[in-house]
Amino acid sequence: MASNLKLGIVGLVHDHVWGLLNQFNAIERVKIEAAADSNPPLLETVKTQFGVSKLYTDFLEMLSKEDLDAVLLCTENSRHADVVEAAAERGIHVIMEKPMAATLEQAERIVKSSEKYGIKVMVNYPTTWSPAVQQAYKMVKEDKIGDIFHIRFRGAHAGPKETGCSPYFYNWLYNKELNGAGAIIDYCCYGVNLSCWFLGDTPKSVIGVMGTLARTYLEVDDNAMIIMNYKNAWGIAEACWSQVGSHPIHGPIINGVNGSLIVDEEGRLHFYAVKKKGDYRDIQGEVLEPPMPPKGWRNGPEYFVERIEKDEEISDPLSVRFNRDVQEILEAGIHSAVEGKRINLPL
Repeated sequence: MASNLKLGIVGLVHDHVWGLLNQFNAIERVKIEAAADSNPPLLETVKTQFGVSKLYTDFLEMLSKEDLDAVLLCTENSRHADVVEAAAERGIHVIMEKPMAATLEQAERIVKSSEKYGIKVMVNYPTTWSPAVQQAYKMVKEDKIGDIFHIRFRGAHAGPKETGCSPYFYNWLYNKELNGAGAIIDYCCYGVNLSCWFLGDTPKSVIGVMGTLARTYLEVDDNAMIIMNYKNAWGIAEACWSQVGSHPIHGPIINGVNGSLIVDEEGRLHFYAVKKKGDYRDIQGEVLEPPMPPKGWRNGPEYFVERIEKDEEISDPLSVRFNRDVQEILEAGIHSAVEGKRINLPL
């Protein structure tokens, strides 16, 4: 790779793209070369805000004409596999915004093409870069709370349209084919990703519920829950597009046999533990201000660029193999909700 990493953008319809571009722009060795999207107003925005002059309405034309090292993929979920396959054939690395795909079949296509052509593909989960989440994971691995028996994450707000997401974003979030479902895909994916990461395993079975409870104008679910049944633990992923206010908190909330860890809405980490193992009458609690992550672990673009430069594997919970399993759990949760029964894994 040359001294500059040449980045292309495929898709501008995921509102997270603008924050990610700011993070890429802050990396001196990254040069944003070109962008592709079918919406002229979005192309004009990326030109104005980031000085990108090579603009395309067809991403295949951009991949063919531009000499790119990597692409930032922010299309609809259902298009991820098509873009990764085209990029992989050209040896172009890919970072995509979560979730991995709209369906398990699409996720498996991504794994297959990335491994066939040896490119790095990263599924970016913003929760990974939370200092409190990173500190909680470190403490779990240091056995500060004992074996986890329960982990919960609630992704919630008043709804994509209600909170001011752009129509380019919420129109496809509200489309089952483009998104994969509704809130269950958009927000339960966080809880599934975190549960698999902290517990270091996939569940044995899944129970899912979803419905359109409050935003009745939608044709997809606005509230959902997936319960993941592990051998000795439960993982709970909640999704809500109709919550007013910041409570209940997102979390995660992690309960172990000797303590618990809770990430609050201010990004602080609450730590509770028994002073003496087995004595639950004497519990010590403290609020921790987690340290800032080291360089390379502060955000997705920074981590992605470093993996390319060092030619290192993308680690969990960002790897394609890991997130293929996340997709399977999401799909099982949808099947469970539709069929009204527990779904065993693997599918």
